[in-house]
Amino acid sequence: MPQCAWGYAVLMATLNIRDIPDDLYASLRRCARASNRSVSEVVVRALERELERMEWQEHLARQPTTDLGIDAATLIAEERRRRDLELGGADRP
Repeated sequence: MPQCAWGYAVLMATLNIRDIPDDLYASLRRCARASNRSVSEVVVRALERELERMEWQEHLARQPTTDLGIDAATLIAEERRRRDLELGGADRP
């Protein structure tokens, strides 16, 4: 059982999940074996990553938009052409 810095036991919540498709569970088991972790550890880490991703998307959605006056694809194409010229490569179409 996990312990806090003072040596006391830390109680953690238990989550039971039903109706997991067999192929998903098999993937979880393969991932757990490959990373030398338990299925529970793999699931907890996956949940943490998904929640972090959702929080980041919410954070980005709250940010003001910026109008660059030109679309991103054009900016990227221009920068690639500039890089290719610096490196002595041929100009891209």
